[in-house]
Amino acid sequence: MTWRPTIAVLAGLCLATAAAPLPAGAAAGPVSAHTTAAAALAGPPGAPPGACPTGAVYGSPLPSSSLTATKIRSGFNFLEGPVWVANGGYLLFSDMAPGTGPYNVQPSTIRRFTPPSTFDTFISNAGSNGLALSADGQQIIAATHDQRNVSAYRLSDRSRSTVAANYQGRAFNSPNDVAVRSDGVTYFTDPNFQRGNRPDQMNGRTSVFRVSNGQVSLVDDQLRQPNGIALAPDGATLYVGAYSENKIYKYVVRPDGSIGARSVFVNYIGGPDGVTIDCAGNVYWAAGGDSLVHVYSPTGAQLGTIRPGFSGTTNVAFGGPDRQTLYVTSGPWGDSGLYSVRLNVPGYPY
Repeated sequence: MTWRPTIAVLAGLCLATAAAPLPAGAAAGPVSAHTTAAAALAGPPGAPPGACPTGAVYGSPLPSSSLTATKIRSGFNFLEGPVWVANGGYLLFSDMAPGTGPYNVQPSTIRRFTPPSTFDTFISNAGSNGLALSADGQQIIAATHDQRNVSAYRLSDRSRSTVAANYQGRAFNSPNDVAVRSDGVTYFTDPNFQRGNRPDQMNGRTSVFRVSNGQVSLVDDQLRQPNGIALAPDGATLYVGAYSENKIYKYVVRPDGSIGARSVFVNYIGGPDGVTIDCAGNVYWAAGGDSLVHVYSPTGAQLGTIRPGFSGTTNVAFGGPDRQTLYVTSGPWGDSGLYSVRLNVPGYPY
């Protein structure tokens, strides 16, 4: 099973307080591209800067329909939330430990992997699950269950600030994953996996929220344990995995960031956890049920699978100099590991 958030790229930072629920929004499909990662991009509200270059249409993202990822290292507690930091040439990820204290809250450390083989501690006591990189590349945005909020960590000095504090004065359950458009509108999931024994201030609801102009608004409180969350490259479609429903939903997104109709993107996937998207709009979803990464086209057709370990697959992120290396966090408690596989299409670094 999963105990985590996934991650998404951040394109701007908003300090969040409480606000009223938001309206609904409109849709569109993803765009395909091919050039270098430094190529020019379309403006907001699409992909974050540097995420998806313009250019030729891509072919198949997978070298074959069934791939096996290579283990880089295992022996961690429980890994989650990988994100690639291009300026530093390294991958950050959360390593969560078993719950402690009277509220049974899980400690978490942000660790760093610098290819080919160097691992070190980046931020101790981070309280994090899903991680994302800000558009300017200066901050890590973290779904932080220790304070039941969404936080930002500055890369230069590791200082912490708050992105989303609460909703209408009520504490979140345990924010799990984030997705941010290039204009700074931020979306995150709030299941109760890391709430521990702390009081439920959401009245039994597990929800998806939006942060825009410093305001936190409700997107949807009808999903059972929303988990992974991601935006299509054009920023007009939002994907959310409902872990306890074994479904992936998609929402149309209006230009102002408000959310429209919800529909089913994938009708069944066992325990949808973390997710990432490539520059052709293909969706890579880690599944706790079979421990595979399931790859879908923008229409929801399954293109293939990637197997990292044999249990506990939690999250995925593109990285490397050309962003064509898919990193996968996978493994059982106490022996969680980091895996990688080379793919044909570059993707978002989360």
